Amino acid sequence: MSENSNGYDYLIKLLALGDSGVGKTSVLYQYTEGTFNPKFISTVGIDFHEKRLVYRPQGGTGRGQRVHLQLWDTAGQERFRSLTTAFFHDAMGFLLVFDLTNRQSFRNIQDWISQLQTHAYCENPEVVLIGNKIDLAESREIAEDEGKKLARDLGNVEYFETSAANGINIDKAVDCLLHKVMKRMETTLDKSSLPVIDNFIRRFNVI
Repeated sequence: MSENSNGYDYLIKLLALGDSGVGKTSVLYQYTEGTFNPKFISTVGIDFHEKRLVYRPQGGTGRGQRVHLQLWDTAGQERFRSLTTAFFHDAMGFLLVFDLTNRQSFRNIQDWISQLQTHAYCENPEVVLIGNKIDLAESREIAEDEGKKLARDLGNVEYFETSAANGINIDKAVDCLLHKVMKRMETTLDKSSLPVIDNFIRRFNVI
């Protein structure tokens, strides 16, 4: 996972999951580009975004670790499910996204969790739960307490309510997941149990 010759210390892959239309693409684009495109374009199959940053553990000092972050954007439609699940095993963390104005997308988080338990690299991968479109308050169907309860029920999961339109909590949500992934890497004795990201990158020729 270390690749100093390419100008970074760690190459980390995160995967965004959730129903079609919940705003996964917009969330990732807001995080990497700092902008919002109001025209909805449904992801076909899988796409990815990239960002480089310097990671410092919470409260840490000294030189940070240079991270090349790849954020993979999956199609939410059922017809692409067999394609997107093939990417689960190579991801080190997952952004589970639902639409605060769409209760069915909230219910379907349980289905996405089942997919993770089947296809992820371990039974309890690092996950952050995101309720998106907080800016559409007049259309909201999911109360904050419901989102928090679901996060508690899922186990060690942080919950964020975000807006891809104006950037509310986007950085906090992704940075939280990155911190959880980095912490697991630091504390995992058997590194072979983690996804082999470099092999994945070479296989699909994405950089």
